[in-house]
Amino acid sequence: MAPIPPLQSFPAPLPLPQQTAPAQASGPTFDETLHTFLDSVNDLQKESGTLSERFIKGEAVDLHDVMIAAEKAKTSFQLLMELRNKALDLYREAMRIQV
Repeated sequence: MAPIPPLQSFPAPLPLPQQTAPAQASGPTFDETLHTFLDSVNDLQKESGTLSERFIKGEAVDLHDVMIAAEKAKTSFQLLMELRNKALDLYREAMRIQV
């Protein structure tokens, strides 16, 4: 068996890679995506309210259009609430983690 060489004869450690700035993602950021989604939910709510008011006033608006706009607004708002609930659950779970 060959003897174990002393520590000084081992090669020097490899140099660490250069620290570079993280690469920019080509798509929108999470913040931009969230703002876009919130704006679209708000726009759907406004559109539904406007169509409902026009229908109640007796203007020429199809009932189908009013109902479709209301359902779109309702569904998008429910999705927004589910996302909020999941985010709160995630936050609560993260706060329970012991460091």
